[in-house]
Amino acid sequence: MRSLYILLKKELKQYFCSPFGWIVFTIITLLQGLSLSSVIELYEKSPVKTNLLLDSLQSTPIFFIYFLFLFPLITMKLFSEEERSGTLETMMTAPIRTWQLVGSKYLAALLYYCFLWLPLILHVKFFTWFTSTPAPASVDHFIGVYTILFLIGIFFIAVGCLASSLTQSQIIAAILTFGFLLAHVFLGFVPVIMGESFSGASGAEFFNYIAMQNHISNFGIGLLDSRTFIYYFSMALFTLLLTHHVIDYRRWKH
Repeated sequence: MRSLYILLKKELKQYFCSPFGWIVFTIITLLQGLSLSSVIELYEKSPVKTNLLLDSLQSTPIFFIYFLFLFPLITMKLFSEEERSGTLETMMTAPIRTWQLVGSKYLAALLYYCFLWLPLILHVKFFTWFTSTPAPASVDHFIGVYTILFLIGIFFIAVGCLASSLTQSQIIAAILTFGFLLAHVFLGFVPVIMGESFSGASGAEFFNYIAMQNHISNFGIGLLDSRTFIYYFSMALFTLLLTHHVIDYRRWKH
């Protein structure tokens, strides 16, 4: 465990002790504020649909745009940069296990991802301070939104780790990650695209089960579904196992 801690500390420095990490944090914070501002403008024209947090994730396209680009940004360098610079080969010959190497990079990216969502609380506080009225969001809404963002993150970051382990090019790793995530989101819209005739088909239940937008809608109003926990945890574990095998293959190859 000491080796894991040392590697994790090293990986966290790549995010919190570099301009790149803070630039991404600043951009995401601004986009979160922009998304909330857009929702507040919508409130002036129509009543509140659900709550401030959920509306900021669904009422405008801003969230989905920066959300899908976020994961390639924070994961594309995990393994590809190490391989390009030649340090990955050195690390694989060191007395550390493959799961420690993969786990440290994954946990560092996950912790940084969670850190990026902390300003969302402050944005909601700004709403209360500037309007002198309580924000239309309860504690249950906060718990639901943060829970689903965490669940989606553990799977999507694992996808980014796998993509980064497959190539030494950061650009290719980012494209692979974005392509898979875009395909995953698209599959969730298949029942909507196919129409009502497809809603009764046996395959519709599968597409609704993996639909990210449905998960956000349910958790955003406080409905926590155990099947969603199982889905994201199992998919993250499976993807990390694939990453482990890829890195392990390279270790024994060298």
